[in-house]
Amino acid sequence: MTAYTPLPIPPATLKELRDTDDAGQPLQPGTASENGIPFHCVGSPLRCCLRTIEPGERVALVSYAPLRRWAAETGAQPGAYDESGPVFIHAGECEGPRSTHDYPFARQGALRTIRRYGADGHIVGGRLFEIPEDAGGGFDQAFDAAFAEPEVALVHVRALEYGCFQFEVRRP
Repeated sequence: MTAYTPLPIPPATLKELRDTDDAGQPLQPGTASENGIPFHCVGSPLRCCLRTIEPGERVALVSYAPLRRWAAETGAQPGAYDESGPVFIHAGECEGPRSTHDYPFARQGALRTIRRYGADGHIVGGRLFEIPEDAGGGFDQAFDAAFAEPEVALVHVRALEYGCFQFEVRRP
C-alpha cells in the first residue's frame, strides 16, 4: 500500500477564490452558527484546511472548479468533464491542514465516489465507496486500485449525496 496525501485547495487558489470564485462571484463571507443565523454550516467541510467548520468561524461558500484548475496547470482539456461546485473555505487566510496523513471527513459509513481522471482531464472511471471503520486503510486500498490503472493521473473524492468535492489525491 502506498501512502497518499489528501490535497486541500492550494493557497494561491484560495487567494483568488477569496476575491472572485470560479463562477465569477465576489466573496460573501458569514459567521458559522449552529442555528442558521446568519450562516448555517457548523460541521460542514472546509476545503482550505480539510477539517470541519466550528461555531463562530468566518467562512464563505464559493464555487470551485478543481479539474479546471488542474487542467490549467497541466495543459489537459477536460471539455465536458469540467465542472464546478460549492465548497466552504475560511473567509481569510488559515493555517491549512493540521495533518497531511489523515483522510478528512472520514465518518464511518459515509458514502463517497472515487472519481478517476486521466492526464487529458477526462473521467476514466469511478466507484462508490463506503467509508469503513478503518477509514485510512479503506481509502488507501481504493486509491491503490485507482492508481493501479496506468491512465489515472488524479482522483477526486466527492460526497455521494450532493456530489460535493471533498479532496483530491494525485498519483504518487
